[in-house]
Amino acid sequence: MRKTALSALLVAFLFACTTIPRALAVDAPRLDKKDGRYALLVEGRPFLILGGQIHNSSAWPSELPEVWQSLAALDANTVEAPAYWEQIEPEEGHFDFSNLDQLVEGARAHHLHMVLLWFGTWKNGNMQYVPVWVKTDPKRFPRMIRPDGQPTDVLSANSRANLDADKTAFTALMRHLKQIDGEQHTILLVQVENESGGIGSVRDFSPGSNHEFAGQVPADLLALAHKQPGTWNQVFGADADEVFQAYHQAKYMNEIAEAGKKEFNIPYYMNVWVSHPTVELPQRQVELPGILYPSGGAVQHLIWLWKGLAPSIDIIGPDLYTTDFSTYKELIQTYHRPDNPLWIPETGNSESYAKFFFYALGQGAIGFSPFGVDHPDGNIAGSQPHAGHARNFALIGPMDREIAQLEFEGKLKTSVEEPGKPEQELDFGEWQAAVAFGFPQADGRNAPGTRDARGVVLVAQLGPDEFLVTGFDASVKFHLPGKLPNIRSQILTAEQGSYVNGVWKMTRLLNGDEVDRGLRFYQQPEVVRVRMGKF
Repeated sequence: MRKTALSALLVAFLFACTTIPRALAVDAPRLDKKDGRYALLVEGRPFLILGGQIHNSSAWPSELPEVWQSLAALDANTVEAPAYWEQIEPEEGHFDFSNLDQLVEGARAHHLHMVLLWFGTWKNGNMQYVPVWVKTDPKRFPRMIRPDGQPTDVLSANSRANLDADKTAFTALMRHLKQIDGEQHTILLVQVENESGGIGSVRDFSPGSNHEFAGQVPADLLALAHKQPGTWNQVFGADADEVFQAYHQAKYMNEIAEAGKKEFNIPYYMNVWVSHPTVELPQRQVELPGILYPSGGAVQHLIWLWKGLAPSIDIIGPDLYTTDFSTYKELIQTYHRPDNPLWIPETGNSESYAKFFFYALGQGAIGFSPFGVDHPDGNIAGSQPHAGHARNFALIGPMDREIAQLEFEGKLKTSVEEPGKPEQELDFGEWQAAVAFGFPQADGRNAPGTRDARGVVLVAQLGPDEFLVTGFDASVKFHLPGKLPNIRSQILTAEQGSYVNGVWKMTRLLNGDEVDRGLRFYQQPEVVRVRMGKF
């Protein structure tokens, strides 16, 4: 009996030793899906990335003081920063992670998470960040060849040597990240390459690639495209060259991502230089892959191929640099798919882009990141991020976890002013929210709208009759369906306040003039928690 008791105690002790550390360990970032909606889980809870991407050459120790100052001014919670192949592997097989270590340590010191961008084979459709030993050995590391036989400034996606060299560097990088961040999880996402594809040619026209192009389309692509067997031209016609490039590029990047995840298993994504519609740029009369955008990337008409052939890349995120409202909305809707979380890894940094943050939230985005936040006015020392994004992040930052949770639960809606549409409605079933943009809003008159259509509203349902409301340059009135505001309904309480460490703290009750014409939001970050009643 004594031996049995001692054995039981020993088993219990060993069990505690193995389970307690696991219980205390922080969960790695991961994506979760519920009812068609996605969340990025950080420490087991939905997290909203309020990001700022620094300029391409800013991930060097000499630039980091400006980086941290700019991220603080932006009120960001996450920095997007690159790791350069040419810097981490200046000589083949010899790795230097000193820059990266300072970057990660700096992010932690400034209480920021990080999205790491891999500048490897591709950067903006070129090979700018590959090491010199790759650039100067085209025989071993072949480039894309144009139809006229001339080489381009792009590594060929059809080359095994190119793939193996990139994969070796990337897996070494991911292995190092596991060592320095495997427990703390400062890094939330890893971007595989940057705006991948070829600029200068629609595909590789080298003799080997031409021979393959003349042959049969691979069976996996035929099954994915629901096509009958044939040559590339027979199966894909005028799109054959671009699809050929995309096929090899997707396979290339998926193998790199798959190898990286074996070392450091967090969500991986790719960003896309999208194909802009001709409605915005009428000079672009036809799509020209390799000229107007990098050929082979996950542009709008090729998302299906990438989602099918690159399963190790969890997210395809569009880089959005258009201020045309309909175009921006269309691109968000295109990439917001049941099989693809919505993530805006790059967008413009100016005031005119700020309102799209709210549209992205309304579509369930896991994050939003303007580009070039450290030197927004053309690398002028001491310049600060533009006010629009900073104002948005200052408003949402104190409640980013709550907003992410409400998004994931499908309880959040947004209204974004469109030119010529100063009044909108948000439908919450038993309650409607009438939104009006611009001031003054005199009794009995329509809202005037704002001069540059910048008004935004966010409304989240906290309970059957309770809502969280905020915005800029707008008013919100709740009413019953089919009835005007204040007809058989009234505000019971309207608390102005904020979330502090996840707990709502009221600062004052609004009433009288502050609610008679609706809850009004000007340019100061303000949040109201309103409870409605029926009578």
